[in-house]
Amino acid sequence: MILHEFIDYDTLKLTWWVLLGVLLIGFAVTDGFDMGVGTLLPFAARTDMERRIAINTIAPVWEGNQVWFILGGGAIFAAWPPLYAVSFSGFYIAMFLILAALILRPVAFKYRSKREDPRWRSTWDWALFIGGFVPALVFGVAVGNVLQGVPFRLSDELRSFYEGGFFGLLNPFALLCGLLSVAMLVMHGGAWLGLKATGMVALRARTFGMLAAIAVIVLFALGGVWVWLGIDGYRILSGITPDMASNPLRKQVAVEAGAWFTNYGAHRWMLIAPALGFLGALGALLGLARQREVSTFLFSKLSVVGIISTVGLSMFPFILPSSIDPRSSLTVWDSGSSHSTLFNMLVATVIFLPLILVYTSWVYKVLWGKVTAKDIEDSQDTAY
Repeated sequence: MILHEFIDYDTLKLTWWVLLGVLLIGFAVTDGFDMGVGTLLPFAARTDMERRIAINTIAPVWEGNQVWFILGGGAIFAAWPPLYAVSFSGFYIAMFLILAALILRPVAFKYRSKREDPRWRSTWDWALFIGGFVPALVFGVAVGNVLQGVPFRLSDELRSFYEGGFFGLLNPFALLCGLLSVAMLVMHGGAWLGLKATGMVALRARTFGMLAAIAVIVLFALGGVWVWLGIDGYRILSGITPDMASNPLRKQVAVEAGAWFTNYGAHRWMLIAPALGFLGALGALLGLARQREVSTFLFSKLSVVGIISTVGLSMFPFILPSSIDPRSSLTVWDSGSSHSTLFNMLVATVIFLPLILVYTSWVYKVLWGKVTAKDIEDSQDTAY
């Protein structure tokens, strides 16, 4: 027997849908607080020393955190080729903005403290702000557009054609999702600075974190109502064959109001996801107000997990619906790689993902503790 036949094709597809969610959540939970700190930098830290404290809370870990982004992109490329082809080509300008903003971060980390000129350092501080704010906003805008359907279609030869433009992505609902994404990561960054920073940096970060947590609760609720009343969801009409070949055009799809809530009625346990989104943000708000550092950061993580999971569970089995040809919509069952490819990737993941988790946990254990002004002064040659 061939090894990959030990696991059913449909089981592998579902497993990789879950793993893709894990990778994206891992990126948001880890690199998310880096982006949140960058967004907060001009507001929570007002002197050069305060900004150095904020920067040095994330400088030792941001590179490792960004590995999750690379893993997520690689997983999409290998496990869901049609998804990679349509999303990365259709959202080309948006992807370029994200990558350009993320490229600013390492440059700013390396060059900021090379000169003592205030204008020089201020320029790189704003570069760090852009590197945090722009990806957070654009990622949220992208999710908002996915929920509404993306303007692409597939030909009979399964060639994809994207018929939208960049400015079409900036619609009201997508911008609301973008603001929710920014608020979520600012809350997460505020919780991180409350945990790792000292003095006025931590105090101001808690204040902005509380405002962001309130915004998360309000925007998440508003987004849910908007999806219920104003955003049509997608539903498969034809019979679903989980082990079907990767040909999206073989199904029939209906566009219906409230369809994105169907899964919650059929599987009540899925309500855990939006509940975590709200309760995590509420717990982070109360924790920031009461200066409970560790629990606040954990609640902030739970909120991030809940909000992202809500999107994935609402859309399942869709992963990229089409607004101009619903039949071309990509789902978990009809847009995956081959049986053997998914199996080989799973074997590699089972081996290496635990190693990444163990190493990451060890790094955070070694770097545990607060960053103080004295630490910066004592480490002039190595501190950022």
